[in-house]
Amino acid sequence: MKIKYTLISIAAAVLLSSAVHAASQADYDKAVAAAQASLKEASAMGNEWRDSGKLLKKAAEAAKGGDFAKAVKLAQTAEFQGKMAQQQATEQANAGNPSYLY
Repeated sequence: MKIKYTLISIAAAVLLSSAVHAASQADYDKAVAAAQASLKEASAMGNEWRDSGKLLKKAAEAAKGGDFAKAVKLAQTAEFQGKMAQQQATEQANAGNPSYLY
């Protein structure tokens, strides 16, 4: 279980650090498209996380202000949350309720 969380942490660090270069409108558009696809899939699985949509709104505001590096970083975070929501939905699909509820 520790290995799983370590791998998730490493993936998050790599994903968040990939926006180091000077980002452009095209980078932002690509990041938003990837995030929207990831979130749409998570939503279809019935497990979209609470703050993912808020991150995309903040990304749009940053892009509107010309801060594409911040906008790309926020969109990538939203994409990561979408992927983790998908993984969570898959892993907990048949979890059920605790036995003390029955």
